[in-house]
Amino acid sequence: MKPLFIKDEIYLKHNTGSSHPENIKRLIAIYDRVAHLEDKLNVLQPIKATKEQILAVHTQDMYKEVEYASRVETSIDADTICSSDSFEVAHYAAGAGVRAIDEIKNGNAHLAFCAVRPPGHHATPTKSMGFCLFNNIAISAKYAQSVGYKRVFIIDFDVHHGNGTQDIFYTDASVFYFSSHQAFIFPGTGNPDEIGEAEGKGYTYNAPLMPNSTDIELLEVYKDELPPLIKSFNPDIILISAGYDLHESDPLASLDITHDGIDKMVNTILEQLPQTPKVFFLEGGYNIDALAKNVEITLNALIKKS
Repeated sequence: MKPLFIKDEIYLKHNTGSSHPENIKRLIAIYDRVAHLEDKLNVLQPIKATKEQILAVHTQDMYKEVEYASRVETSIDADTICSSDSFEVAHYAAGAGVRAIDEIKNGNAHLAFCAVRPPGHHATPTKSMGFCLFNNIAISAKYAQSVGYKRVFIIDFDVHHGNGTQDIFYTDASVFYFSSHQAFIFPGTGNPDEIGEAEGKGYTYNAPLMPNSTDIELLEVYKDELPPLIKSFNPDIILISAGYDLHESDPLASLDITHDGIDKMVNTILEQLPQTPKVFFLEGGYNIDALAKNVEITLNALIKKS
């Protein structure tokens, strides 16, 4: 069964400007780099997430704020820009995961990669931020639960902590949030003592890495700390925030993770509960050449495991 690769030209309509780190060149480079793999993938277009699916994790006021910012073509904050098409595009970014989960539920796939923008993991229940409009992976997690995948494990390897995803599920025992990220950078969250609250206590796990950490430290997290958590939680589906700004070349961070380290990390993730479906969601990665290569590495791993 071929892995799904969800892509669409609509994602290029979210216009942040050529000087913004999160710009259309990122996806163009990815699509070009992996074109030679498409005969080994089931390439699909996303569907448009519904307002109700988005409001399962975000407030009505936040939804309206994104709609307004797109209509008047303004910024939500200094980093988070909306163009005239951004509100529409953000629905399709969220809808990629919905499409992937539908295909998995229908028996047409077991593994998927959603090559989308804008990214999502910084978007909190009440606020778009950090280049993110809606929280794509959180929307997909809620949707997955609505169609029967009750226990959801989220892995986030973006170099920046996914504060939005953590916030959304912080009191929820049915979603486990696991994050590795660089310590002491944006957004300033993700300390080890952040473990969840109320019913969700014990279902958040943060593994911050010191600046200049290497493959050795990263792989210790993924080979030693992650597997027992997944085994204990025993999820029905695993969703992955795939941010490739952990790579050593990235201009917005300072980890020393190589392509080989990313390859080994991805394969370690895929080895966990191999019969459990897994969906990857593109998040960060701002050295365009390295980003495209790392997505290619990930897709090759999915192809080998399919």
